[in-house]
Amino acid sequence: MKPFVLALGALTITGAAFAQEQPPQQTAPIKPSVTSPDSTNPAAPVKGKNSFTERQAKDRIEKKGFTDITNLKLGEDGVWRASAQKNGVPISVALDYQGNITEGAI
Repeated sequence: MKPFVLALGALTITGAAFAQEQPPQQTAPIKPSVTSPDSTNPAAPVKGKNSFTERQAKDRIEKKGFTDITNLKLGEDGVWRASAQKNGVPISVALDYQGNITEGAI
């Protein structure tokens, strides 16, 4: 009976030590739901429910240096798209729900 009690006591102490270990740290970066002005999701434009109003979308696009924004429309994929100019060059622009602004040639 004594060996059983000793073994049970050892397991109890060992179990308490394991219970106090720290969980592993998260190594994958956390993607924000909204980007900061100096960052862009590399997968942009990201499809999803967009809460920006037309005015907010236009303001964000203008703050990135685009002018003459026309045909601004919210697509079924949740991405605002428009025609604009940057440095006098016509360009298409997109704004996703995270605030990512991407551009491409027209």
